[in-house]
Amino acid sequence: MAADSAPKVIFEHDGVFIQPSSDEDGIEQDLLFSGSLRIVDKYGEIMLEYKPLEDTVDSSSMLCAGKDSSSVVEWAQCPGDKPQLLETQQSYETEWDMINAVSFKKKPCTNGEGSLNHSNERSRWAFSFSLSDLRSVTVKEEGWSILHFKLIESSSSPPALHFHQGGSREFLDSLRRFALLSESPDDATCLLVSTPNKALSQSFENLMDDNNYTLAGLRREPYLTTMGGFSKVTNYLFDVIRGTEEHQQRPPEEVADLLGEIIPGLEINQQEEPGFEVITRVDLGTRPQVRRREPLSAEEWTKHQDQEGRMLNVPHLKHLIFKGGLCHALRKEVWKFLLGYFPWNSTLEERKVLHRAKTDEYFKMKLQWKSVSEEQEKRNSRLRDYRSLIEKDVNRTDRTNRFYEGIDNPGLVLLHDILMTYCMFDFDLGYVQGMSDLLSPILYVMENEVDAFWCFVSFMDQMHQNFEEQMQGMKTQLIQLSTLLRLLDLSFWNYLESQDSGYLYFCFRWLLIRFKRELSFQDVLRLWEVMWTDLPCQNFHLLVCCAILDSEKQKIMEENYGFNEILKHINELSMKLDIEEILQKSEGIGLQIRRCKDLPNSISSILGFDREARGSDPTDPESPPTVRAPCRQQDANGCSNGHGHLRENSHNNSCKVAFIS
Repeated sequence: MAADSAPKVIFEHDGVFIQPSSDEDGIEQDLLFSGSLRIVDKYGEIMLEYKPLEDTVDSSSMLCAGKDSSSVVEWAQCPGDKPQLLETQQSYETEWDMINAVSFKKKPCTNGEGSLNHSNERSRWAFSFSLSDLRSVTVKEEGWSILHFKLIESSSSPPALHFHQGGSREFLDSLRRFALLSESPDDATCLLVSTPNKALSQSFENLMDDNNYTLAGLRREPYLTTMGGFSKVTNYLFDVIRGTEEHQQRPPEEVADLLGEIIPGLEINQQEEPGFEVITRVDLGTRPQVRRREPLSAEEWTKHQDQEGRMLNVPHLKHLIFKGGLCHALRKEVWKFLLGYFPWNSTLEERKVLHRAKTDEYFKMKLQWKSVSEEQEKRNSRLRDYRSLIEKDVNRTDRTNRFYEGIDNPGLVLLHDILMTYCMFDFDLGYVQGMSDLLSPILYVMENEVDAFWCFVSFMDQMHQNFEEQMQGMKTQLIQLSTLLRLLDLSFWNYLESQDSGYLYFCFRWLLIRFKRELSFQDVLRLWEVMWTDLPCQNFHLLVCCAILDSEKQKIMEENYGFNEILKHINELSMKLDIEEILQKSEGIGLQIRRCKDLPNSISSILGFDREARGSDPTDPESPPTVRAPCRQQDANGCSNGHGHLRENSHNNSCKVAFIS
């Protein structure tokens, strides 16, 4: 095993005591066991491990290796911690690696012996568990610190840890490097634990619930529970709903600080500072009126093929799809091109060969998880967790759709198998709750396991960052959306900012799963195929967000909605949106921005204008979308946004831009 992939000790502290419960068989009352507590990074998974010291074993010998091991353990010193062994131990494995054999189990054993496996009086109290399985830590002081752990989905808990010789603060500080510890609103001694992956898992899980705006329903309402993993924010929002006395004493702007703290890096500066250039006023001009067309027909599609099946005049074909979408009969074939499964310049015969190869590749990956025995899966916690999440999600994904409704529906089996196979394709990401929402429409259209899988893989290539633990994709999109909205309507953005909504967190769900929960199933199909054309610019989905907000701004501002009313109003738009109207307005906004002569570099970068050449009018249904028009007014009936804005006089492509109202 390579040293660079070896487990690393993040924290270690000896002299930590446990006091087993006196009602255990053979355990004397008030008996204390001393042991060592560790935080270990095992191949990217943070583990908490405790091992009682044997009476006959000197504590220093606990770092010695077993004879027959070939694993490598690398010891590293953390800032503020006591010095650790820094050498890499080749050829040997410390006794700590045996902890997995006596680990703390999530579920009680069926033989009635409890959830702690044991080999003798002391080793029975050794335990280990993943930080992602930790729900909370309760801290009590009785002359020394006592920590009580509570695990997720477990009826039993590890013994409390007694820090007679100090070290509890250092232990908690080390935990904070990998998880958010926030005080429970119900118990000041209880610290709620949220890891990045757990936050995403929690948020996606609750995205599945459809509820009315009631107290019980709102607790599960998609937006709130999207933020459910971020416990501080959730507690704040729940306080708002409950109207607690504590909330009445908290300033409304506190939520912005909490959001910024929990998702660091999401900052939108408005003040002049180093990095911002001198800026001048810019008027966006009128917003052109655009028209959409009928969906692309089978006859039009056939006309764009040569005798060998190659697609002709692809830019024009994409433009037709962007302007009108596809008739449903074409989707099964055309989506494979839009998603990159089939190359546009491939012949029919080449596509048949590719399909056979991809079919073989798919079933090889499927066999990997199909051939895992129960015993193997018991020793593979990640695969076990992936399967559990998938089974949970599949049973509640689009069950009102005929393709998935009913018990033992074959569509559900395909949904499950494709998601499990994707875990083999990208095991590092695996499965995060919400991916089933992205696969469901694709499988519905393809009606084929292999084709749906490879189209889903292509879609996930676009959406991958939305599901990563650091949420960098979501941070970037929220920043870009806020930048666009300030350019389009600074007064509206200023209003949202005054209501602690300038970060546009209420759009989180829109971006997360591409409006899947905002539109009817058929409208989702239309929106996605339009977006997959990559026209009329990159990040077109951000313009869709701007179009929806533009339609709602009057009501929000006239009714003087605050933070909570904005949140409620945006959530209640679900299933009430007109997709054709939204696409029409989104395209108009894109043209309005494109025709601005003095566009800030940051906006050009977000929409990809900085890499394009201007040419003929992209609104002409007969012209290729890659050719752009010079700045001119298209329609006398177009409406101006009526706001002056500021641009940056910068000669680089920096994404920083300052706006002054």
